[in-house]
Amino acid sequence: MDQTQKAVLRPTQYAEHQLLTSILDGTYPPGSSLPAERMLAERLNVTRQTLRELLQRLAGDRWITIQHGKPTTVNHYWREGGLGILKTLVNFADYLPPRFISDLLQARATIMPACADAAVTAHADQFLTHLEVAESLAESPSSYADFDWQLQSMMAELSGNIIYPLILNDFAPVFKALGERYFTLREGRTASAGYYRKLIRAIRRKSAVEAIVRKAMEESLTIWDTFQGDRGAQGP
Repeated sequence: MDQTQKAVLRPTQYAEHQLLTSILDGTYPPGSSLPAERMLAERLNVTRQTLRELLQRLAGDRWITIQHGKPTTVNHYWREGGLGILKTLVNFADYLPPRFISDLLQARATIMPACADAAVTAHADQFLTHLEVAESLAESPSSYADFDWQLQSMMAELSGNIIYPLILNDFAPVFKALGERYFTLREGRTASAGYYRKLIRAIRRKSAVEAIVRKAMEESLTIWDTFQGDRGAQGP
């Protein structure tokens, strides 16, 4: 974290960032115990009451386990955590595993096709209205990223399943950041433009869109993995 980022955080936020960094960088690895409350509060430069509140928040997301009369332990968060951890990890890009983005895109390819099919079946005209705008999209990463995120949000919101929007909302920060990077690629913009046209044709024919959505999302995963592979080959 640079000095500018530090300056905009409240002391409690900065303490949380420091503690999570210490967990992610292995200072306090999974299975280890955190220092005693007084020592940890001093290290983080917060009061013991503030520390207790911070630890309760982290326990709620299953970063740690608090047991009365015993040391607070760090959980194996990739196995035991929930979507709250995923949302937090977006702010710690340096500590994400190499396959994080690819795995996230694979998860999207598993979840989105079914909810897209349900949403489009029930709200075909609304999707046509949105998709017809794609023909006039500006050839810029931000235009494509915004449009694509709105489309995914519609699919989740209109699917009739109240859980899908909650899941997608926790993915929002990383997908929005990823979208900007993905759509810098001409291959990404071309593939998505073709995807939107296929959706329009399917909706007009009153055909199912599940297979179209799945194929498009799997293709985006292939494009991303190829891009990342090329970057690795070229070096930083």
